[in-house]
Amino acid sequence: MNATDRTPADLLRSALAAEPGRPLVTFYDDATGERVELSVATFANWVAKTANLLQGDLSAGPGDRVALLLPAHWQTAVWLLACASVGAVADVAGDPASADVVVSGPDSLEAARACRGERVALALRPLGGRFPQTPSGFVDYAVEVPSQGDRFAPFAPVDPEEPALIVAGAEFSGAEIVERASAQAPSLDLTGPGSRLLSALPYDTWEGLSAGLYAPLAVGGSVVLCRHLDRLDEESLAKRIESERVTALRR
Repeated sequence: MNATDRTPADLLRSALAAEPGRPLVTFYDDATGERVELSVATFANWVAKTANLLQGDLSAGPGDRVALLLPAHWQTAVWLLACASVGAVADVAGDPASADVVVSGPDSLEAARACRGERVALALRPLGGRFPQTPSGFVDYAVEVPSQGDRFAPFAPVDPEEPALIVAGAEFSGAEIVERASAQAPSLDLTGPGSRLLSALPYDTWEGLSAGLYAPLAVGGSVVLCRHLDRLDEESLAKRIESERVTALRR
């Protein structure tokens, strides 16, 4: 983190400038056996493409609300940073009926249909795979995002003092996300660059978002994000902690 970083998107740019090749997000789904590791550069590329989709194809801009009906997943982390890049408000588990854009996983498509704006569906399949058939009334993220540009520039400057995130009924500006994540890092045992936190917390609370994305990003660390970790026995968990060089754990 640099002194000039005021938004989550700023944190990502600083990480990219400092050490693009290091791991940033490693994702496990213990229901499917999936493991995905994204370096800072790869994650930033996904964010840029998603931000271009959000700003260009979906016509979202500063202040627009994007309801994210998604679990803790590496693609959710990408959408959170894409919203921050555009200046849109990421409303985690928000009401799609009052959102400008809804982004839904496969389990929440019916609820997402209440959105009168743009609707995006994520299959959440291994390797970012697409739906066998695009759900009616949605665009398939996996189909649309690959053709987007690898560089992103917002049409309007992102104001760090404007709302950027809504989670569990609480609203945070971009600056507040950065400040809170940085301040909470020591309590998560994140001591700085090289820190690696394994988080099995859901993304529907500030605590889950901080441990599972923002705090590791703020200190130059990384996250091992685990979905369905309860399917892993303690011996297997210990092996993962060792193999992934985990320095902190939250579950």
